[in-house]
Amino acid sequence: MEAPLIGLTGRRWPATRLGSFVPVAMSALQFDLHFSDYPVSVTAAGGLPFELTRDADVVGVARHLDGLILSGGADIDPAHYGDDPSEDLGELERDRDEWEFALLEAARSRGIPVLAICRGFQVVNVAQGGTLRQHVELSDGVGHPQWNVDGRTRTHGISVSEGSLLRGLVGASITVNSLHHQVIERVGEGLTVTARADDGVVEGFETSDGLVIGVQWHPELLLKPDPTFVWLVERAREHLASR
Repeated sequence: MEAPLIGLTGRRWPATRLGSFVPVAMSALQFDLHFSDYPVSVTAAGGLPFELTRDADVVGVARHLDGLILSGGADIDPAHYGDDPSEDLGELERDRDEWEFALLEAARSRGIPVLAICRGFQVVNVAQGGTLRQHVELSDGVGHPQWNVDGRTRTHGISVSEGSLLRGLVGASITVNSLHHQVIERVGEGLTVTARADDGVVEGFETSDGLVIGVQWHPELLLKPDPTFVWLVERAREHLASR
């Protein structure tokens, strides 16, 4: 059977972030960035990865997709959840905020499955009316964040709710990595919390229709294929078959 098409969101940076590799003639340009572990993980799970650009019409893009991954990245503008920026707020990508909110809405309208990872996890929560805690230090919890170790290192445990989709994928408890400095404060409407870290931080949620799974950690850096990517591709394959 044809492999389902999985869209991947990414970042957009000024070319100057490449430093001395960029000649003066290209210093005013921008480039799109997609960490390769995302498409590698989609491929390992049997899907066909497609790296998305924010320049395309989101409704038109969603019409061709069988699944969507909202990937990690910069902080979300706190204005989206009615908060003022704190002094510890990280880098913002406001254009990406608007793009991913619209892309999520289009994906939901199309009924395609969504895997939301780290920033993507927070995007879904904010889109559903939830809020974020803008900054956490390592001292605030058992594993948030862990910037001083390899991102593939599992640093803290989480417990997964009985009866949840996530429980069926990863089991009752697992150890995960931690590459985030923001966490969910208030959970958005329509989202059921399915996993928490040992210190109570929300690490997973899902929707009642079974088409959205969100995780705060980075599964693309762990197993290949990771169970969450296998879930996404399997649900995307069902969507493809129903076209």
